[in-house]
Amino acid sequence: MSPVSHRLATLADFEVVYSIYMADEVIPYLGFDPMPRPSFLGVMQGLIASRSFYVVEREGRVRGFYRASRGDGRACHVARLGTLAIAPEEQGSGLARSMIETVIAGLQADGVTRIELTVEADNPRARRFYGKLGFEIEGTMRCAYKRSGDSGYVDQLLMARLSSPR
Repeated sequence: MSPVSHRLATLADFEVVYSIYMADEVIPYLGFDPMPRPSFLGVMQGLIASRSFYVVEREGRVRGFYRASRGDGRACHVARLGTLAIAPEEQGSGLARSMIETVIAGLQADGVTRIELTVEADNPRARRFYGKLGFEIEGTMRCAYKRSGDSGYVDQLLMARLSSPR
């Protein structure tokens, strides 16, 4: 696999982030329902303003993105991952694994000993993927949200990876 780089997202990344986010394979597992570009602009501006939203490039093209944020005060050893996706054509390429392993290594080097994320209970592929990376299910957030068009609510699973003993 060719080298990848991680950098903070900018508004110049809008089109490619929008296209990945709205892909049929991606949109069910991120926090917003499908929406037109003008509506997504506000979402993107919020992600950029957080200063924790990154894009991943390979061969000069954005191929994925994620959000990594640190806790404050007593929780400064905790990081939370979210808004994570790769371009559908990258599935199975090893990019997602490489991306997460790089994020984990960077966070651990910065003193993070607990990394959290949530995954939809109806996404067995993601559950297996994160499990292989050392994340364990810690709990269920029942009826966490409702996708447009679905008749019921979706549970989310809280998963975490600890890098130091308790």
